[in-house]
Amino acid sequence: MKLLKLILVLSLSLAFSSQVLAQNKQFGYVGAKGCKMCHNTKKQGQQYKIWLKSKHAQAYKTLASEKAKAIAKEKGIADPQKADECLQCHVTAHGVDAKLLGKKYSIEEGVSCESCHGPGKVYKKKKTMIAISKGEIDPASVGLIKPDEKTCKNCHNEKSPTFKEFDYEKFYEKIKHEKPKKS
Repeated sequence: MKLLKLILVLSLSLAFSSQVLAQNKQFGYVGAKGCKMCHNTKKQGQQYKIWLKSKHAQAYKTLASEKAKAIAKEKGIADPQKADECLQCHVTAHGVDAKLLGKKYSIEEGVSCESCHGPGKVYKKKKTMIAISKGEIDPASVGLIKPDEKTCKNCHNEKSPTFKEFDYEKFYEKIKHEKPKKS
């Protein structure tokens, strides 16, 4: 019985440690184009193409609209495409150390893969993704996040001047991009 308790404590401790590691480690960002090569195939569910057609992909460009400029003016913001309070939700990796931004990263991508799934420099490797899928690697230990409602509500909340009620289930259906199940 003591051995079972010890194993349980150690496994819980290891799981907690890997989550803390993922949160504290500074992983690098590759940009959506860094994800495109693998995540634009039919076998993978064409996630890149789905994202490209989404409002998330247009999030940065939205800040250049007349509506965004009017809202910014009301808030005392001169240019929403340069304001931290706007960019924190309209751009992936806003505010991170520039050394963590890869060559393919672009602010113009808006809210891309890594906003929801975590910085991909380590986990983007095919070998790593295969090991994750087999359960050989804890996703969090390489920066991969499984997004949930809390992830979305980091931006979709009352702080946004255009916030409307956020129905996670409804909005998830609009953005979901799951890998097709093998037949």
